[in-house]
Amino acid sequence: MRVLIPNPLLSYTDGARGIDAQGDTLSALLDEMERRFPGIRFRVIDEQGRIRRHIKFFVNAVQANDLDVRLSPRDEVMIVAALSGG
Repeated sequence: MRVLIPNPLLSYTDGARGIDAQGDTLSALLDEMERRFPGIRFRVIDEQGRIRRHIKFFVNAVQANDLDVRLSPRDEVMIVAALSGG
């Protein structure tokens, strides 16, 4: 499946805005991404194993609210990082 990477995470993917990855669930997809891009999972998942408040995942343009969302090889996953600051 195709995973679209937001600007704040490009340093983990060597600048790649989109990557091909696999996983039966969003959690499994993030496990594979962590193996390939160490440190990326912690940027999107908190210490309790939940999606961070400033991160949103969309699977085929539908927001995924937890990591148990089922995925198929033809899906497109978009990671969105909210801007913050003051």
